[in-house]
Amino acid sequence: MMQGKTVIVTGANSGIGKATAAAIVKLQGRVIMACRDQTRAEEAAQDIRQETGADGRQIMVKQLDLASLRSVRSFCEDIIKEEPQLHALINNAGVYQCPYTKTEDGFEMQFGVNHLGHFLLTHLLMDLLKRSAPSRIVVVSSKLYKHGDINFEDLDSEQFYDKAFAYSRSKLANLLFTCELARRLEGSGVTVNALTPGIVRTNLGRHVHIPVLAKPLFNLISRGLLKSPEEGAQTSVYLASSLDVDGVQGKCFADCKPLELLDKATDQEVASKLWDISEVMDSGWSEGSFQRQATWRSLTA
Repeated sequence: MMQGKTVIVTGANSGIGKATAAAIVKLQGRVIMACRDQTRAEEAAQDIRQETGADGRQIMVKQLDLASLRSVRSFCEDIIKEEPQLHALINNAGVYQCPYTKTEDGFEMQFGVNHLGHFLLTHLLMDLLKRSAPSRIVVVSSKLYKHGDINFEDLDSEQFYDKAFAYSRSKLANLLFTCELARRLEGSGVTVNALTPGIVRTNLGRHVHIPVLAKPLFNLISRGLLKSPEEGAQTSVYLASSLDVDGVQGKCFADCKPLELLDKATDQEVASKLWDISEVMDSGWSEGSFQRQATWRSLTA
């Protein structure tokens, strides 16, 4: 089904993203690896070429830093100029439980990368996706969304920051984004669905501290209990390629099967408010923290 199809995979230089890119190439799809670290991405692309026999046209690398709205806009401008069609966008890249840092635009890193960067990316590529319909958007979330909440008074975590909670909130935002986007895309020929990949052996947890003496035991146990990147990528590939989900809209999947979500992940009122605020945040404003809080309050009143 992927022959002649062009697919963008964010964060494709390692882990689930790299495995997703390789699997789509094996299905004869053409993959654009959208990655922050171009050197590592080129190395990953070479690995995929050696594994699959693909040429430079079938698997290519473009620089994309989701922590920079300027980078997102530049990436999309290039894609729109260079690509006549885009059949699938897989929003895979993510930051996991990092120390409190901010994006180039001043947003808390996990919310900025995992939600806002992909929100803007999807928005800017939407016309191309619609012209290429039938096309698909795939959003990689996490079951850890269950531990998150959307606090409209402190989306930037300036009042309180807990790295685990911030990650969960960003993954809940992914699901609410999917919910609202699905409503807006009805009848467009573009579908959007989310997934939770499970616990996978990747470098996503590089910010999680494990005592040196415990690392050998942790690595041994993880190989037995955690999914491989290839296993973790299966649902992403399924949602991007399978005829089984042709026309399916606004659902979440795990292990290639529909997943029932908590009500907070499908709350249409919250999803709509988060959409409106995300549009404002992605507009690239330069106001200070006090003015941002005032803007959010006015939007969510």
